[in-house]
Amino acid sequence: MPTVAFHTLGCKVNHYETEGIWNMFKAQDYERVDFDRQADVYVINTCTVTNTGDKKSRQTIRRAVRKNPEAVICVTGCYAQTSPGEIMEIPGVDVVVGTQNRKKMIGYIEEHLETREPVNGVTNIMKNRVFEEMDVPEFTDRTRASLKIQEGCNNFCTFCIIPWSRGLLRSRDPKDVVIQAQRLVDAGYKEIVLTGIHTAGYGEDMQDYNFAKLLQTLETNVTGLKRIRISSIEASQITDEVIEVLDKSEKIVRHLHVPLQSGSDTVLDRMRRKYSSDFYYEKVEKIKKALPGLAITSDVIVGFPGETEEEFMETYNFIKKVGYSELHVFPYSQRTGTPAAKMKNQVVDEIKNDRVHQLIELSNQLAKEYASNYEDEVVEVIPEERSKDDDNPNMLIGYSDNYLKVRFAGTDEMIGKIVRVKLAKAGYPYNDGTFVRIMDVDATSKIV
Repeated sequence: MPTVAFHTLGCKVNHYETEGIWNMFKAQDYERVDFDRQADVYVINTCTVTNTGDKKSRQTIRRAVRKNPEAVICVTGCYAQTSPGEIMEIPGVDVVVGTQNRKKMIGYIEEHLETREPVNGVTNIMKNRVFEEMDVPEFTDRTRASLKIQEGCNNFCTFCIIPWSRGLLRSRDPKDVVIQAQRLVDAGYKEIVLTGIHTAGYGEDMQDYNFAKLLQTLETNVTGLKRIRISSIEASQITDEVIEVLDKSEKIVRHLHVPLQSGSDTVLDRMRRKYSSDFYYEKVEKIKKALPGLAITSDVIVGFPGETEEEFMETYNFIKKVGYSELHVFPYSQRTGTPAAKMKNQVVDEIKNDRVHQLIELSNQLAKEYASNYEDEVVEVIPEERSKDDDNPNMLIGYSDNYLKVRFAGTDEMIGKIVRVKLAKAGYPYNDGTFVRIMDVDATSKIV
């Protein structure tokens, strides 16, 4: 039986797609082995969001070549899409496939084995208008199920290369979304995370169908689904229709990730984001009224070209005003090929790092404040894994519906189930709790 090993760099979408690619190999009777072991085929799913992503991708490719010089080295993903020539020049690379036509990957590998010639299967992504179906009936890490509903992005923010690596927005057929959601629930998953490159842009390329309607369809048509989580939603996508769906929903969790990037209007303008800070704040306030207790997380870039101390403080104060439950803070990174990389007044690393630390401290403080609202309350948690802390080997770790990371003493049979836990002590990154009871004793669940 031939063996295949995978290494995934980058975002949730890449991880989802690696699982989809693995399913294709599985159907051809391949055995999956760990990336650090000898394999007949190595598949590296690359990231290109920053120049560092490119560099890490190259390092991983070379690692696979060293591991087994006789193996077929197949490179896919965003870096493969934007720079196939650069990758083909790395000695030992045999097959390059971008962010489409993954179904042809095994054919390309067989072609290479026959001819011993390298195969470049990358085509122009900007001409693609169709969502590439990739079925993922279950996940290797078992407890969390992502469901990719769309591909591509039409925004062209000045700091971002992604439209060039993923193409323009394409939505998945709603029927296929529902079929796959049902298969995931039937495999034992309680929560599904809707994911994509511009997730809530779903339906913008369709007539008479949109993201709000998809949420309703999933809620009513997927039997046994307990939780729906939206991986990310832009402020401009929080329409009144979406708010109404969230308000009425029994299954959509009280957590939304709403990317901010900057709280300064002048910086937002330079970033070519499609909202002002006032517009963003108004949307967030509306959605908090519809979903009391809502946890809002966000992404922020600091040190964008030309960011003054005053502009940074606008962001700092805006974050305080919104009251996030957690932030992902990134120092601006010059990405070759984007307009922002050529902008004047690039901010020096020292200032960027100082600003990152200030925002991380603020984020930790806001996270503790949000969590403290739930001290002594019972929350519903899906445990995902055992604690890796040797001092607490009996501890399970998982997320509540409102994205509190909770650890509590429990047994392996609880992993993947919905468990009621009383929060004894709020904190960050962990909230400590005590087990109350398992909500769904489901004998057919495969996740144990």
